[in-house]
Amino acid sequence: MHKVSAVPSQKLIRDISSYIIELIAARDANLAAAQAAGAVPGPPVAITAVISPPPGAATLPESTEPASKKRKLNEPVPIQNGTSEAIPAWRDPAGEIFYSGDDTSFSLPARKKLRYEFIRTTPNSVDGGIRTLDGKGEVQFGVDWKDIDQIFCLPVPDRAKRADNFVVIPYHGNGIEPPPPGQPAPEPIVWTYQGPGAKALKDEGLEEDPEPAKTCHALNEQLKKFGKSVVLPDEKEFASTLVNPSRKGETVYSVKAHRGSKEGYLFFTSAGILFAFKKPLFYFPFSAIASISYTSVLQRTFNLAVTTNDTPNAPSQEIEFSMLDQADYAGIDQYIKRHGLNDASLAASRRAQVYNVNVKAEKNGEAANGTVDGDEDEESELTKAERLLQDAEDEEEEDYNPGSEGQSEGEGDSSEEEEGYGEANDEGGDGGEEDLVDEELGSEAEDME
Repeated sequence: MHKVSAVPSQKLIRDISSYIIELIAARDANLAAAQAAGAVPGPPVAITAVISPPPGAATLPESTEPASKKRKLNEPVPIQNGTSEAIPAWRDPAGEIFYSGDDTSFSLPARKKLRYEFIRTTPNSVDGGIRTLDGKGEVQFGVDWKDIDQIFCLPVPDRAKRADNFVVIPYHGNGIEPPPPGQPAPEPIVWTYQGPGAKALKDEGLEEDPEPAKTCHALNEQLKKFGKSVVLPDEKEFASTLVNPSRKGETVYSVKAHRGSKEGYLFFTSAGILFAFKKPLFYFPFSAIASISYTSVLQRTFNLAVTTNDTPNAPSQEIEFSMLDQADYAGIDQYIKRHGLNDASLAASRRAQVYNVNVKAEKNGEAANGTVDGDEDEESELTKAERLLQDAEDEEEEDYNPGSEGQSEGEGDSSEEEEGYGEANDEGGDGGEEDLVDEELGSEAEDME
């Protein structure tokens, strides 16, 4: 007897998928046509596909999974980045792509090579943004232009060939400002542009690489509508005195630092302080900085602590970066003073705590530094024990008499006899030794008789 399998064939699944995709495409086309004509589209209608199985095909058993696990076609696409609750603009398939880059290395929020696309913002369409796609053309993550707080283009240190990192900081994604209640924190986006070598440029007939300036120009075209632009490193803001061993002759704009056990780079830019390029990534705009302090200052290194402002949505916190090179201290200090950032290194909260330990109380109730500490009854137990021990030692020293101790009866006479015996031996010389031998031999002879 032929047994019918309950598992659908691959061809049947492909046919069902193709039919559903055609329905969705037709709906999107109708909506786009309505928007172009100026008509206001009605509420989205859920698409229900009723597909009859082919004759003779086995029917599938009804699913026993709970309703929460069943997939619905009218559910919104899950958001991987951005702050909008509806379908984000960068997912709009009708958006105009005006700039793109293939086979680009991304490090945040995921380490993979993807294609990025810039979607233009036009008056007749929704706002555009930045999106990424994998090799199959599936959208991975992105962000709307209106949701971008800041974009940086910074050189990557410690590389043999020059490379630049683009860092996109979305709102509530700077590492210090929490997102609104009920919404996940969006992650920064970081991708790397690796420039071609001198030989490749010569083969293309170029004297210099047009990137990353070309990408920055494309980004500024959209950011200017929101009063922003790509932040570039500026030697007038900060430049390290250290030399990059990989690319000598180039200016170094970063300072190597650590956040806990994580190594990164601090950039002191015209828009604030950035710690990049790996997790945890922090961006401190000037408006969020309450004070900056120097801690653990040693001969070769020091720590930098940034205290944020206390706001209703983000309570004040101190974020410390360690192991900064002392060679960059002067440049960082000038940057802090230039932008009017409060130096709280000598604040009262950072002063050493003074405890009533090892403080010698004087008879007049004044401490060694001349300040009044109170009565002797208020001194600590440890101080009181040390004082009593010191008094006992002082009494022992007063009772000590070198002439009366360490010498018992007869000790003086024995010492004098020993001295006399030594002098006699010195005077007798060798003759004294011979007499002593004769005396010993004679006494033995008497005993034998």
